[in-house]
Amino acid sequence: MKETIIEKVKDLFEDSRIEAFLGLKEENGQIGPYLFTDPKDLEGFSLGDKEWPGDKRYPLSKILIALAQKYPENRFGILVRGCDERALNELFKWNQLNEEHVVMVGFPCPQELAEACECPKPYPESLVVGEKVKGIKSKKVEVILNMGMEGRLKYWTERFSRCIKCYGCRNVCPVCFCNECELANDDLIPSGEIPPENPIFHLVRAAHMAGRCIDCGLCEEACPVGIPLRTLYKKVADIVDSEFGYRPGYQKDQKSPFNILGERPED
Repeated sequence: MKETIIEKVKDLFEDSRIEAFLGLKEENGQIGPYLFTDPKDLEGFSLGDKEWPGDKRYPLSKILIALAQKYPENRFGILVRGCDERALNELFKWNQLNEEHVVMVGFPCPQELAEACECPKPYPESLVVGEKVKGIKSKKVEVILNMGMEGRLKYWTERFSRCIKCYGCRNVCPVCFCNECELANDDLIPSGEIPPENPIFHLVRAAHMAGRCIDCGLCEEACPVGIPLRTLYKKVADIVDSEFGYRPGYQKDQKSPFNILGERPED
């Protein structure tokens, strides 16, 4: 699979379709994001599966935003799984990236990773190699709903109380792109308190994820205290889907209901 992707990227360079390719590279036994500007460097290219499938995942789309802002005329290739593609689709809709300057090189997650993530679509439409594996329906939301009102309140109060306000969930999120973050607003969420006021911090973030969360699970992986954030955002996504018939990132040409509410009034 890796060799096929390398050949695809080499072709993109040769055909002058891209000036650089954002992917992963292994150096000195470590895997991390790398901007390939020369096809010769692709020898160290990695899919991020070192010890087990998906153990080295990064929000490459977030890195791409920074690159595109610095080099707006350049065309970039980018390595994508299914969730990465969904993130990019949302970023195109919110005008954070120019779709004409981005070439997605997609590969599927293996079935064991799809099951571990409970991912409903563990493959991108931009597949260049591999097969579409079966999606998995998550039962996490159903489990919590079955706890009843008091049980749910106790469950979330205990988990939110672990928060050390590290902002890891926000910083790693591929669709968090606000220049001014409400989570850093002292009037809304006072600074200097750990844990932050319960449950305001996490409910504000959950509200901001409505219509944006692409269910990648990076927030939950980044959380050092094990708060099940993905489950919370799954419920938010279910509400948005029920009310508006919208699942972020799945339909490339379908606008987010939160993206068509009108222009922000001038002060």
